[in-house]
Amino acid sequence: MQQTVNATHSTNMPDRVKGRWRLFLIIAICAAPMIASYISYYIIKPTGRTNYGTILDPRAYPTPDLKAKLLGENTTPTTLQKTGLEAYRGKWIMLSIDSAACADACQKKLIDVRQLRLTQGKDMDRIERVWLLTDEQPIATTLLREHDGMHVLHVDEKALKAWLPVTGETQITDHIYLIDPLGNLMMRFPKDANPNLIKKDLTKLLRASAIG
Repeated sequence: MQQTVNATHSTNMPDRVKGRWRLFLIIAICAAPMIASYISYYIIKPTGRTNYGTILDPRAYPTPDLKAKLLGENTTPTTLQKTGLEAYRGKWIMLSIDSAACADACQKKLIDVRQLRLTQGKDMDRIERVWLLTDEQPIATTLLREHDGMHVLHVDEKALKAWLPVTGETQITDHIYLIDPLGNLMMRFPKDANPNLIKKDLTKLLRASAIG
């Protein structure tokens, strides 16, 4: 009798091992696209690849507490809200920075960001537009209507300047920045950027990424 039990147990063991390996294989297949896209953009940098925007190492620019509050709010957000950008975690964020006066260059950036999102077609819902305001002045109602769906946050300007990288000839209001769905600052586009070239970078990222 004992020999029969042992024989049955021995027969079942390979099946259990095979089952575990099948489970590991399924998990690996599901995770592979996300891992591959992360490695592609953060670790592997082949010389043949060209990007219009500057790739940023997210470890060098961790997102600080910007003391952000939504346009129209009179209170500072709770610690649960932290930066305010966390509300859009899981989406790609196209980030613009400027004062409420929003001169011509600012308005062009907002238009470019709006159109860039629209050009992504079925993927446009993977992108959020965020405008960080560096002052407390009122924004023209017509401007807000023109960019309906854009998120506007008041932020601490000093924290912004300490966080966002610029070149020797630019300031934070000159650039459009890109934040990935994990909340990492990962790309900066140049001053007076060409929206057609931004589109190429954005399309590549969305196609390669399994997140967001």
